[in-house]
Amino acid sequence: MNTLSYKTISANKETSNKEWLLVDAEGQKLGRLASKLAKILRGKHKTNFTPHADCGDNVIVVNAEKVILSGAKAEQKEYVRHTGYPGGQKFSSVDDVKEKDPKRILEYAVKGMLPKNKLGRAVLKNLYLYEGVEHKQEAQKPKTLDINAFI
Repeated sequence: MNTLSYKTISANKETSNKEWLLVDAEGQKLGRLASKLAKILRGKHKTNFTPHADCGDNVIVVNAEKVILSGAKAEQKEYVRHTGYPGGQKFSSVDDVKEKDPKRILEYAVKGMLPKNKLGRAVLKNLYLYEGVEHKQEAQKPKTLDINAFI
C-alpha cells in the first residue's frame, strides 16, 4: 500500500478560502452571539480547520450596540483592566463601557473566547463591528448569515 496517498493536508493562510459574512446582532444574547462569532472567526465550522492557522472567515456585525444581556448581568458585570502602575486596577460597569463605546462589549466577549496568543490577535482583526446597519465593506459583497440557524 502506498503511504503517500494518506497525506494529511493542512490549510494555511494562503490556501484557506476566506468569505465575507454579514451578521445582524439586533436582539441577540451577548454570550451566544460571541461564541458563534468566535467559532466562525477561528474557522472551526470548516472541514479544513487547522488549529495553528488563520483559516476563518471575515465577519461584519451590524447593530452591535443592540445585543442583550440576560438576567442581572447589566448591573453586576464588571470589566477589569490594569494601568500598569501599582494599585492601578480599574473596574468599569457595563453602562460605563456602553456609554464610551457601545460596540466594545461585543468585542470584549469575542476576544475572551479566542486564543490568547498571536493567532488570537490576528483572528480578531477579521471582526468588523458597526453601530447601525451601515458598514464600509459593500465592495467585498458579504453574504448575509442567519446566526440563529448557524450551529
